[in-house]
Amino acid sequence: MATTNDLKNGTVLKIDGQLWTVVEFQHVKPGKGGAFVRTKLKNVLSGKVVDKTFNAGLKVETANVDKRDMQYLYKDGNDYVFMDTDTYDQLMVSEATVGDAANFLLESQSAMVATNEGIPLYVELPPSVVLEITYTEPGLQGDRSTGGTKPATLETGHQIQVPLFLETGTKVKVDTRDSGYLGRVND
Repeated sequence: MATTNDLKNGTVLKIDGQLWTVVEFQHVKPGKGGAFVRTKLKNVLSGKVVDKTFNAGLKVETANVDKRDMQYLYKDGNDYVFMDTDTYDQLMVSEATVGDAANFLLESQSAMVATNEGIPLYVELPPSVVLEITYTEPGLQGDRSTGGTKPATLETGHQIQVPLFLETGTKVKVDTRDSGYLGRVND
């Protein structure tokens, strides 16, 4: 148990049997009346975002979320198999739980897997990853970085927009949050 004064971004709360993570919070002290805490909560399992207001000092139940650095091994049907790098235990994570992170997962890549009482909640990747372009239309003479963009397929099968001058076989840095192109990587 914690009070609303202890809330911070990333805290996971247990409200009505469901797990909610705090996305934003703001302590408000109006001119008259009691203080309160305005929060934006995201449902850990469904991804639904809601606004909720708590009275200041109110007790809220926090959930114990275990975040572990794990290595992605392989895909088995609709499940992704991760291995704990400390204990070598393997964990099956459903496709729905992995979500958009699947667009950037390569075998033997590290990821943060959050669990609550042994149940996988979500998979968190680093903010950016380096992937190779497996297919894109060839660039033409005169294509420059200030021009437009074209679609490119990454080695994971995910498609992103890249500058016109990039070619197949080029390694690029990709933002895992919005699939944005961040730059070319030279080996």
